[in-house]
Amino acid sequence: MSVGVVNMAEQFHFDPDTYLAMVRAEVPDYDQLQEVVADAAGEIGAEAILDLGTGTGETLRHVARRHPTARLVGVDESERMLAVARGVVPTADLRVARLQDELPEGPFDLVVSALAVHHLDTAEKAALIRRVAARLAPGGRFVLADVVVPDDPVDAITPIDEGFDLPGRADEQLQWMSDAKLTATLRWKHRDLAVMVGDREQR
Repeated sequence: MSVGVVNMAEQFHFDPDTYLAMVRAEVPDYDQLQEVVADAAGEIGAEAILDLGTGTGETLRHVARRHPTARLVGVDESERMLAVARGVVPTADLRVARLQDELPEGPFDLVVSALAVHHLDTAEKAALIRRVAARLAPGGRFVLADVVVPDDPVDAITPIDEGFDLPGRADEQLQWMSDAKLTATLRWKHRDLAVMVGDREQR
């Protein structure tokens, strides 16, 4: 599935102007996933929000509606995608960076990511979750929405590009959240999509 954070976007011929339509075609439940992410994000107060894999800004736009006064930061590998996102979320501080890079300085009350982390390999996913946990403020929340390996192979409906898309299991990602001292919850799962939430304890 050619969705998310990529300098490899050029290799897969992503066109930012048609990207959203492509994602909706490849991920039929895309809009429902975005609503679940926004609802989970809206359950806590947030003055600072970090979006990982901003793409054209759709997730950050949905989340920002729940937190209209929050400081918004987003990262993505593709400057072309961020050029579109700047028009979608004009108040956001959008930066070109990989998910493997050091994260922007926190703390953040809320970190979100939709359809991006599946481009990382297993070790990179686990490391990212640890780094996100370290950037969360006390009482902060990480909302991770992504393509996952389903329990039933018949539910694997999202197109996958071998070597580029590396989905993992939801349960292992929830375990990595727990290992990073976050309270992990599977918020929503449908076929090969999942929304996972990791909450940091208040101090």
